[in-house]
Amino acid sequence: MGGLFGVVSKQKCTTDLFYGVDYHSHLGTKRGGMAVVNKDGSLARSIHSLKQSYFRIKFEPDLVKFDGNIGIGVISDSESQPIAVHSHFGRFAIATVMKISNIDALVDDLLADGRMFTELSDGTTNATEVVAHLLNKGTSMAEGIRYAQERIQGSCSMLILTNNEIIAARDLHGRTPLVIGKKDGAYAVASESCSFANLGYEKVYELGPGEAVAINPEGYRQILAPQPDKLHVCSFLWIYYGYPVTSYEGINVDQVRRNLGRIMGEQDDVDTDIVSPIPDSGSCMAIGYAEGKKVPYRNAVVKYTPTWPRSFMPIDQSTRNIVAKMKLIPNFDILRGKNVTFCDDSIVRGTQLSDNVELFKSYGAEKVHIRISCPPLIFPCTYLNFSASKTPLEFITRRTIQDLEGAHDKNLYEYAKHGSPCYCKMVEAIRKQLKMDSLKFNSVDNLVKAIGLPKECICTHCFDGSGDN
Repeated sequence: MGGLFGVVSKQKCTTDLFYGVDYHSHLGTKRGGMAVVNKDGSLARSIHSLKQSYFRIKFEPDLVKFDGNIGIGVISDSESQPIAVHSHFGRFAIATVMKISNIDALVDDLLADGRMFTELSDGTTNATEVVAHLLNKGTSMAEGIRYAQERIQGSCSMLILTNNEIIAARDLHGRTPLVIGKKDGAYAVASESCSFANLGYEKVYELGPGEAVAINPEGYRQILAPQPDKLHVCSFLWIYYGYPVTSYEGINVDQVRRNLGRIMGEQDDVDTDIVSPIPDSGSCMAIGYAEGKKVPYRNAVVKYTPTWPRSFMPIDQSTRNIVAKMKLIPNFDILRGKNVTFCDDSIVRGTQLSDNVELFKSYGAEKVHIRISCPPLIFPCTYLNFSASKTPLEFITRRTIQDLEGAHDKNLYEYAKHGSPCYCKMVEAIRKQLKMDSLKFNSVDNLVKAIGLPKECICTHCFDGSGDN
């Protein structure tokens, strides 16, 4: 996925920018980047791989080359950015959070129009450079942003760094957020509001779908009006990606996850002794489930955070499996002889969860019940990079449907319908495959209820195939 952070200040911005970008590290593990307009007017930029390290470790040595009052940064799960551009608007840098489903068609159109591409990402066209070319089609920056928003199929939120201001533009359908914070002498803009608190910023504004604002040290002004009727914010932000203290559309992430657990706990008739999260993604849900089910909450397994806080992606699968196992330590005294309900956010491939179930039973659990806060993932995301699946068959649901139907794309909407015969067959087949004593997912209706926005304002495409715009 990815996250954006920018600062416009009357003072040197480096410290706030550095830590503000770092507070988006939960949104991506591939690359990070910063760009600053320095006091002498030059544009300083750094980009590093984050695949085997942390943002702070990689970028701290670079801070000496940044001495300006205005800058942007990004955590990216895709291309190298920010990129620097010189155009008829003048010089600017741009960073994006996006997925362009029609990128090949856009590239062909731009090449036919005489444009050229100089930035490559993993040997392919850098999608952020495609956005920059689309911006330059406009006679003004505002016109260029709207043109890009309307041409892009998928989503795109962006920060544009000019010599004296930052332009922030939210995706046309509001799938990803952008919020503005203020403190004395400075404004910041971020994907995640949790990045403000420890830097002294107070959230003052949340951009609407398609809205663009220009921000300077004195304030911000709207250059493109929001289109609230287009709001289709990604529900997976609340389910998994968002940090618990963050809010989207004024709705707190922790509260939604707790709601998801409470609703499921109230509806669940399973015989269980305790509920435990699969850390850390199941923690908020498990607290809510314990409240709804009225059973004790216990930490039956705990993540060893001193040296295993994050699973960087090792090269080979066997090492990856070791990492997944080593970072979770069982509490044998809690597990032994108990019927345990474990809560987690989602099941994608199912490999790690299958290993966990076997481990929990080997640790002494009598029965292992799995409860998932969201509905089954059936449709690959066409709007965001939250799922990097190269084929739908990476989803355990689609492999199961293929086993049941002989084709992975047959009767998908019936399999997505909570409680239908197809749905029940699929869930039971997954349960058997992963060797669980029981398995339940929340429904789309429960998800919408837990978030509290109208269904038409939430993207649930990956669960039910809806939301095509």
